[in-house]
Amino acid sequence: MPDSSSPDPSRDPSRVTTGHLSAPSIAGPWIVICDFDGTISDVDVTDALLERFALPEWEAIESEWKASLISARECMARQVKLLRVTRPELEAFLDTIDIDAGFRQFIQECRSRRLPVRVVSDGLDCVIRSILRRHNLSQLSVTANQLITTGRNTYELQFPNSRVDCTAASGTCKCANAEQESRDRRVLLIGDGRSDFCLAHNADFVFSKNKLSEYCESMGIPHRDFSGFSDMPFLLSELLDHPHHHVHRQPLSWSLDR
Repeated sequence: MPDSSSPDPSRDPSRVTTGHLSAPSIAGPWIVICDFDGTISDVDVTDALLERFALPEWEAIESEWKASLISARECMARQVKLLRVTRPELEAFLDTIDIDAGFRQFIQECRSRRLPVRVVSDGLDCVIRSILRRHNLSQLSVTANQLITTGRNTYELQFPNSRVDCTAASGTCKCANAEQESRDRRVLLIGDGRSDFCLAHNADFVFSKNKLSEYCESMGIPHRDFSGFSDMPFLLSELLDHPHHHVHRQPLSWSLDR
């Protein structure tokens, strides 16, 4: 499944990369756009579902995507059609999925700061909502691809949040969603993988791990590495209470063609 990332224990969550961008005033409110798979959840849930319940052809489709022969959106659509799992089996499996131990504390910290959090994912909407509901986080806003039941144990994927001009060809265009949600707010992106690359260019700052950290470093995008949400109170304090510690880009007009 597109956007899986392996943890990198060698990364230092205190490390900051600022690139070569200028540092304007960052006065004004913020909004958090947070990835789900591998960021909030401990694993990429869609990958886990495919490994457990999909027909074996899903791996060949994955190889096509990795070779850039098909888009992420086409890859996901074809793979989901290979799932063979009833709803009760699906829910039982989702009950085994854990989220980051510090995520609920992070949400509490954001509430105390009146900092809106939006979960924006290229994963599966009902899967994300089921996991969040089990952790008493059902009030969080979720934007993701729509999993549709087509039979007793079969499914298809619809993409209500895609954009034809999204050159990442993701099922959920995170840049378009962030543009719509942010309005007059600055955008803090929290993520871990390839589906976050495009938005990293447009966000005002990035908290990153795994592949997203590597990408931000290679592109000179201002970011802070984190290993888990237990790092967030410190990182949020640095960003919001001591902003001179960070380098921020000049406000950008939103672009979907990176």
